[in-house]
Amino acid sequence: MQDIFIIGSKGIPAKYGGFETFVEQLTRHTENGAIRYHIACMADKKDEFEYQGCHCFQIKTPKIGPAKAVWYDLAAFAYCLKFIRRHSLRSPIVYVLACRIGPFTGVLKRRLKKSGGRLFVNPDGHEWMRAKWNKAIRKYWKFSEKGMVKHADLLVCDSKNMESYIQNSYQKYRPKTVFAAYGADVAKSGLSDEDPKLCQWYRKWDLMPLEYFLIVGRFVPENNYETMIREFMASATGKKLAIISNVEENAFYQKLKDATGFEKDPRIVFCQTVYDEQLLKKIRENAFAYLHGHEVGGTNPSLLEALGSTDINLLLDVGFNREVGEEAALYWTKQEGSLSSLIEETVKFDAAKRQEFGAQAKKRILDHYSHERIARTYEHIFLR
Repeated sequence: MQDIFIIGSKGIPAKYGGFETFVEQLTRHTENGAIRYHIACMADKKDEFEYQGCHCFQIKTPKIGPAKAVWYDLAAFAYCLKFIRRHSLRSPIVYVLACRIGPFTGVLKRRLKKSGGRLFVNPDGHEWMRAKWNKAIRKYWKFSEKGMVKHADLLVCDSKNMESYIQNSYQKYRPKTVFAAYGADVAKSGLSDEDPKLCQWYRKWDLMPLEYFLIVGRFVPENNYETMIREFMASATGKKLAIISNVEENAFYQKLKDATGFEKDPRIVFCQTVYDEQLLKKIRENAFAYLHGHEVGGTNPSLLEALGSTDINLLLDVGFNREVGEEAALYWTKQEGSLSSLIEETVKFDAAKRQEFGAQAKKRILDHYSHERIARTYEHIFLR
C-alpha cells in the first residue's frame, strides 16, 4: 500500500479554492486500490474522519494573519511524521501543495527521509507576485519557494509554463519535475432549467439564463476584478455581470467600489458564494460567457470548470491561460478597451458560433483535462 499525505489545501469536502477542488476530485476519481490518501484539513478543532475513502485529519489552526498558512502546513507535516512513525509505514510520500514552508523544509525532509519517506511539492503559481501581500511577505514567499525547490524529491507542476519557470530559475538545484494539471468534466448539471433552487437563485439576483456574463473566483486583486468590472461598465451590452466570489466588506471591496463606482451600474451583480456543486455548474452552463482574469498561478480549476460548462470563455492573455484554452477561448489584455470590445463582439455571436466555441472548449477538457485522466496521471506519479 502506498500512503500519500497531502497537505497545503484547506481540506475536503471542498468549498472554494484550487487546491481544495483538486484534492476533492483527485480522491473522488482515484481507482487504484494500492493508494491510501491522508488529507490535512484546516479546522478550529482536532478530529479525524473518513471521506471518499480517505483518512482526513483536522489541524486546529490559530488565527494569526498571513502566518496562519505557514503554521498550518508545519503542524500538518509534524502530524504526518508522527503518524508515519507510529504506524511504521513503508516509503510514504508527503505531497505539499504550495511553497510556504521553505525555510523549514531541510529539517523536515531529513526527518521524513529517516522514515524512508519522500517529499513531493506542487510549487503552485507565483505566490510572491500576489498583490495582496506586502513587500516583506512577498520576499518571504520567494525565499520559501527556493527552499522547497531545493529539497523536494519531485516537483509536480500544474502547468507547463510553471515547469519551465522552475527548471530555468532553479537550474543549479537540478530539480526533478513532472507535469500534472488539474481536472474538470463536461457532464451536464443534474438540475433542469425549472429546478426550484436555480429559479430561486435567479430571482434573488434578478438574473436570467444567457443574459449574464459570469466571474467565479477568489476575491483578490491579482484576479483583475478591477479591470474586468471597469471594462464591463465601459461596454454597451445590456447583459449583466454576475460575480460569484467570497466577497466581504473588506478593504479591497471598498477600494474596488471607490475605483470603479460599480454600485452605480445596475448590471454589476455581486452574488456572494455558491457551494452547491450542481447549482454552480448549472449557473455556468446558463451563462452567456465566462470572464477569467487570473494572472498569477498555473492551471486554474475555475477555468477548467468554465471550459467544461460555458460555451464562450474570455480569458486574460497570459501564458498560463493560453496553455489551457488554446483556440477554444478568446483573449483580452489589460489595455483599455480590449475586454470591452471583446464583450461587445461576443454578444453579436449567433447560436452556431457559440456552439462551435462550446464544442472546442469541451474537447479541450476531454482530451487533456478530464478528472479521470488527471487521477490516472497522479496514480502513475505516486506508484512509479
